[in-house]
Amino acid sequence: FPFRLFPLREHGMNWRAKPLTCQEIKAFKKSEKVMQRFVRAYQLMLRFYGITLINEETGELKRAENWAERFRNLNRFSHNNLRITRILKCLGEMGYEHYQVRLVKFFLTETLVMGTLPNVKRSALDYFLFTIRNKRKRRELVHYAWQHYRPRGSFVWGPHDKLLKYE
Repeated sequence: FPFRLFPLREHGMNWRAKPLTCQEIKAFKKSEKVMQRFVRAYQLMLRFYGITLINEETGELKRAENWAERFRNLNRFSHNNLRITRILKCLGEMGYEHYQVRLVKFFLTETLVMGTLPNVKRSALDYFLFTIRNKRKRRELVHYAWQHYRPRGSFVWGPHDKLLKYE
């Protein structure tokens, strides 16, 4: 289901699904209708995960009303983490990097600050963070993760000496 909604230029778990071509991505981006459907698909998956897109322009997110129930599902079934990684990669392919950044920061906050998604923490750090294409934004998120990771000495996603100096 999410594989058809969030195609990539690489093979996923569904080997029958053909990877996207650069020409297809360009054609999708030119179609307002396709891009609107893409945002609706993103909103659908966010709701499934207990998250609401509250601003389509900025990509700002918040917990949905049913967040506690949906977060239990996310904590219980790790296959969702693969889908989230795929969604994040697709957001980057389709030109929604600002959505990527907001979603990764949302998961970092929920895992490292709020502690509501302990079983998603490793995927957020190992995979979600590194789907961010913009190097500066990725560094900001790695720094944010480092600031909230405990014990800080065990943080392995960036060099501590550089993280200490990061501004």
